[in-house]
Amino acid sequence: MTTASIAFIGGGNMATSLIAGLIADGYDAAAIRVVEPDDQRRGELQARFGVRAFAAGAAAIDGVEIVALCVKPQVAAAICRDLAPALAGRRVLVISVMAGVREATLQRWLGAPLPVVRAMPNTPAMVQSGAIGLHASAEVDAAGRNHAETILRAAGLTRWVDNEAQIDAVTAISGSGPAYFLRFMEALEEAGVALGLDAETARLLTVQTALGAAKMAMESDETPARLRERVTSPGGTTARALAVFDGADLHDLVARAARAARDRAAEISTELEGQS
Repeated sequence: MTTASIAFIGGGNMATSLIAGLIADGYDAAAIRVVEPDDQRRGELQARFGVRAFAAGAAAIDGVEIVALCVKPQVAAAICRDLAPALAGRRVLVISVMAGVREATLQRWLGAPLPVVRAMPNTPAMVQSGAIGLHASAEVDAAGRNHAETILRAAGLTRWVDNEAQIDAVTAISGSGPAYFLRFMEALEEAGVALGLDAETARLLTVQTALGAAKMAMESDETPARLRERVTSPGGTTARALAVFDGADLHDLVARAARAARDRAAEISTELEGQS
């Protein structure tokens, strides 16, 4: 496999997931570098993946084609400014998996209109089952898009959005979405226990049912609504339960929750833009 050289800035869970996926896909470990200030963590990454690990960013990005920013948004401004001198005069593709940091803000912090791809992954990316939204700045060419897809597909499904504001919608649906499903699973487990099941049985039945429903939806050409209709017999147990959800206006509740998440994502972006 022909591979572009990548420097991951930050060696936490998301970077580790992406590196693991790339290596599993046959990406050359020699083309991957990672910056991790913690000595023990740095050693673990080198031993596990065979990548080169660095304590500081400037040395790691020397000569690389891609820089993947996998750090917390709150420290991004300082880290980007530290990297800026080493990026001056170069056309390096920057991939950001940081929530809330807009492309123009990153370019300002990095001191140049570099090509930037924003990626919004979710926590299932840590088990290579993520759902990842992508948006490219105007400076990103076709090769840059292909590089970004190669890297992010290592962690799951990828979808491009047409404008950067839609990344906030991705955040609301798939970025925060795992917590929504886990909350529902939590409630279903508790209901099972209340109905007389032991806790472990309730947990396993709930988790397997969630997995099965997701697998059905992913592998079918039909919509979730149509699949639901197929498993709901008129006058049956499922219909009686769904009537309770309808009475609570579940669709409106979910829509309001998603809007709240989207609005908070936009607020965070505005707050981060104000960082000096």
